[in-house]
Amino acid sequence: MENQELSELRQDLISGDWIVVAPKRGNRPHELETKKSRKRAPKSTCPFEHKQLETVKPILRIGDERDWNVIIIPNKFPAFTHHGVCPVIHEKGPFLVTEGIGHHDIVVMRDHDTDFASVPLEEAVGVFQAFRGRYQTMLQEECISYVSMFHNWGASAGASLYHPHFQIISIPVIPPDIRHSLVGSHEYFKNHGQCVHCALVEWELKEGKRIIVENEHAIAITPFTSRTNFEIRVFPKRHLPYFEDTPPGEIASVVQVLHQALGLMRKTLNDPDYNFFIHTSPVKDKEKYEHYHWHIEIVPKTNIDAGFELGTGIDIISVNPDDAANMFKQNRV
Repeated sequence: MENQELSELRQDLISGDWIVVAPKRGNRPHELETKKSRKRAPKSTCPFEHKQLETVKPILRIGDERDWNVIIIPNKFPAFTHHGVCPVIHEKGPFLVTEGIGHHDIVVMRDHDTDFASVPLEEAVGVFQAFRGRYQTMLQEECISYVSMFHNWGASAGASLYHPHFQIISIPVIPPDIRHSLVGSHEYFKNHGQCVHCALVEWELKEGKRIIVENEHAIAITPFTSRTNFEIRVFPKRHLPYFEDTPPGEIASVVQVLHQALGLMRKTLNDPDYNFFIHTSPVKDKEKYEHYHWHIEIVPKTNIDAGFELGTGIDIISVNPDDAANMFKQNRV
C-alpha cells in the first residue's frame, strides 16, 4: 500500500468478496492485545487420556496398541450419525430438509500437554496419515458428499477440551463455503484456463513478500486478501485437487510447512487460539473438480466481527498481510 494511512479494498480472486485493509484500526485500544496464559486442564478428568480410552474401540490407530501416537475414535456427542441408510432430501413448507446422516470422529494425539506445533514432526505427520486413512474409507460410503477435517485450538476457537485433538465430519451435502470456492475456482479456470490457486501460488512465489515458510513441495503465505489478521494458508505447490490422492511424501511436506507456520504463529502472537481446516474437493463426481487445488487455512482468533462485518459480509483487517508476514519471518530460527 502506497499510503499506510489510507484503507484499501481488495477483492478475493476466488469468491469475489471484498475485504478491507485498514491500518488505522490497529491503533484502537486493546487491538491485537495478547491473550491471557492458556489454562491447563488436569489429566485425571481428561476423556482422552490413555486409561480412559481403553474401553473405546478405535476406528484407526497410528502406532502400537499400547504405544500409539494418534488414534481415531467416534465422537461421544456427534453432530452427524450413521444409520446405514442414505438420507432423502424432501420439502418442508418452502424449505428443503434432510437427515443429518454421516460420521463424526475425533483424532486424538497421545500427549496431553503438547500441541500440534510442539510435537515432533513425525507425530504431526501421523495426524495427517490418520486423516488420509479415514478419508479413504469414507470414499466407499454412498451417502457421503464431503469430508471436513479440522483442528480447534483453544476455547475461543471452539475447543471444549484442553487435550490436543482434531475432528473429521462426513456429511451428505457439499457445505456452502466449499461450494462457493468450487464455483469461483471453476469460473477462473473457465476464463483463464488455469487453476486459480496455482495462479495465486505462482504470483506469491514471484512477489516473495508474503511467503513465511517454503520447502520443495509446499508453501505457507499470509494471503493478499486475508479475512482475518495474521491468517495463513498452506498449499501444495503441485496442482492436486484431492487430499486423499496426494502421495504420502507430498503430504509430509505440506505438514512440515504447516507445523513450522503454526510454530511461528505461536511465537509471534503468544500462543493464540486458532482453527485450521482442510479445503479439498468433494468425494463424489471427482471428474467435475479437477480444477480445484486442496489447501489448508489457518485462522487465529484475533478479530471480532461487529456490525459492519456482520451486516455487509465485508471483513476488516488492521494488519497488512505484508506486515504480518514480516512479523512471522522475524521469529524464524
